[in-house]
Amino acid sequence: MGQHGHRASFPPLAAPAPELLVQPLFPLALGQVQLAPDPLETALQIQAITALQEGASSNPDPGCAWTGDLQGVWQLHRHPGFTSLLARIVEHTEAYLQALGFDRERVALHIQRCWPVVSELGQVVGRHHHPNAHLSAVYYLNGDGSGSSGCLRFWPPQSVNELVPGLAVGHDGPIDPRHPFNLPWFDLAPRAGLLVLFPSCLHHAVLLNEDEEDLRFSISVDFCLTAPPLAAAGSAPEYLAPHPSQWQSVREDGA
Repeated sequence: MGQHGHRASFPPLAAPAPELLVQPLFPLALGQVQLAPDPLETALQIQAITALQEGASSNPDPGCAWTGDLQGVWQLHRHPGFTSLLARIVEHTEAYLQALGFDRERVALHIQRCWPVVSELGQVVGRHHHPNAHLSAVYYLNGDGSGSSGCLRFWPPQSVNELVPGLAVGHDGPIDPRHPFNLPWFDLAPRAGLLVLFPSCLHHAVLLNEDEEDLRFSISVDFCLTAPPLAAAGSAPEYLAPHPSQWQSVREDGA
């Protein structure tokens, strides 16, 4: 090519198209740990729950599982047969709080109530949450992990990814409700020795027990968080309710 020759020109190379990254935000902390209980201890606990049930089979609708909290059996943590189990549950609850970033020196943990749940064939526990507690736990005394005895179902507080409210319900709508970002619920199958921890405000239910061979036995625990005693905290509480030791009843007779 001479001094005044023609220089070939080529179109600039096209930059690779950027790949869209869809990132899940605002995680929900669902705690799970598989314990290895002593079979004899579990058998004695099931026997104790059966005795506390006193022959009742539902609560009160025949389609609803028997739940001790509605039958006066809501302090199972004070029963001597469950003391060691509750100690293990509390240990893992402490670990759950630490994983969430709580400063355990500034938060006191309390067992508010603890009750058994017994589900017979064809029984459920309807959708609900625990507005009077902060953290809830479920421990399964039996179950094979298949879900045949009734899964624990969780609902998200709001399905924001459906963009138009109601689309992720399905019914031949323009969005796939089975897509991981649109799942309308999450099911967890019961398994003997499984401990589950979740925020009490989370809506949940227990699905139909279809196991013709056995009942499903579980234990529920509600926890509350308060400020520690003033002597330990060093200052008055601001974000949490004061420790119960600082409370004063208005009516001493409890009426």
